[in-house]
Amino acid sequence: MNFKEQLTPYPVLEIVAAAAKELGVEAYIIGGFVRDLILKRNSKDIDIVSIGSGIELAEMVASRLGPDVFVSVFKNFGTAQIRQGDLEIEFVGARKESYRSDSRKPAVEDGTLADDQNRRDFTINAMGISLNAGTFGALIDPFEGIGDLRRKIIRTPLDPEITFSDDPLRMMRAIRFASQLNFDIEPDTFDAIIKMKDRIGIVSMERISDELNKIILSKTPSYGFKLLYHAGLLGIIFPEMVELQGVEHIEGKGHKDNFYHTLQVLDNVCQVSDDLWLRWAAILHDIAKPATKKFDKRNGWSFHNHEEVGARMVPVIFRRMKLPLNEKMRFVKKLVRLHLRPIVLSKDEITDSAMRRLLVEAGEDIEALMNLCRADITSKNPDKVRRFISNFDLVEQKLKDLEERDKLRNFQPVITGEMIMEAFGLKPAKEVGIIKEAVREAILEGIVPNEYEAAFAFMISEGEKMGLQRV
Repeated sequence: MNFKEQLTPYPVLEIVAAAAKELGVEAYIIGGFVRDLILKRNSKDIDIVSIGSGIELAEMVASRLGPDVFVSVFKNFGTAQIRQGDLEIEFVGARKESYRSDSRKPAVEDGTLADDQNRRDFTINAMGISLNAGTFGALIDPFEGIGDLRRKIIRTPLDPEITFSDDPLRMMRAIRFASQLNFDIEPDTFDAIIKMKDRIGIVSMERISDELNKIILSKTPSYGFKLLYHAGLLGIIFPEMVELQGVEHIEGKGHKDNFYHTLQVLDNVCQVSDDLWLRWAAILHDIAKPATKKFDKRNGWSFHNHEEVGARMVPVIFRRMKLPLNEKMRFVKKLVRLHLRPIVLSKDEITDSAMRRLLVEAGEDIEALMNLCRADITSKNPDKVRRFISNFDLVEQKLKDLEERDKLRNFQPVITGEMIMEAFGLKPAKEVGIIKEAVREAILEGIVPNEYEAAFAFMISEGEKMGLQRV
């Protein structure tokens, strides 16, 4: 099978071929680019394997591309990288690897193309395409990877237990590829993941979370999470999520399975947003339900305050999983804490005061919050779903009207603590805070508009009630 015609949109590969010929080495495209070329998926990363020095080949290619092309050399890894337009091309010499049991960092030595393909993680990533004279474009597929692509199967080229023992991160990658491509994992390969799951302990959490995020960003991430769960990996890397699984019954009363509910909410969010952190908010929105679960004979099961407890769990989970502790974490924490508020508003009589408070607390994230709340409607009763959606429409319209009128999204009271101290001749004291909070509450309740003159007059009135005199 030859892919010469499919390579024509990438003229840089002709330059790689010419440079390899001049150096007297063989060169092959290998890995993900070949897989994506066959699947007709867009790929901007090209891995070139040279039977010789990958760094020398990269430098030769760069010299042919022109003086402005920079080569990034990583001598410790024997690799080099160049950028050509929106393509990133990595060059490496063919390698043979061997592993110690306590590390996923291999001992590396020069090898053949066969050695290089043997060390690849999956058959669909072990295919190569020749860039050599006489065979340019020819597919080299020793493990029937193209057949696995057609069958939609993830399978290791060699014994899966050896493959996963050598590099346990490949277990996460197997599930990630299955989730991204909507492929099945071949039974022996999946059985090996189950057997070798504890080996994931030698992998850094940064690498695990990177693969987990790629699963979360796939089209239907629930599939990847179910594979992680059934393989036993999820309980090791994310035990809080596994604790959501299961239904407990007492006196004939049960609650829903919050694990599968969470996965449905996650998939629902994915239909309206590709934002990773909104998806994380969906994953964590009910994460505190196991910790807050209580049974009452009269009312059945409750999860009181799970949104506040869950918000406090977010930074703990992010820190352990080496996820960012910046504004992304704060965004997730905010949505977890607020995720019940629009639902409560949609059930109760809508007041301007409650709406203002929600707008102020959500700020710029109000649309993300409403998307999460809509995704959280997972009832199997279509009438109930329609009723919730209709009520949500009313809430959203009310929020929009209030925002246009009161401009509360980035709410800051016009009266500051400095103004209060100056007006009454005060130094920093509790009275300043009391008056400032009273002004804030009056604005949110609609008693006074968030305008200087009206708010200032209210401030003076509140101060006088406390026995303060304007200076």
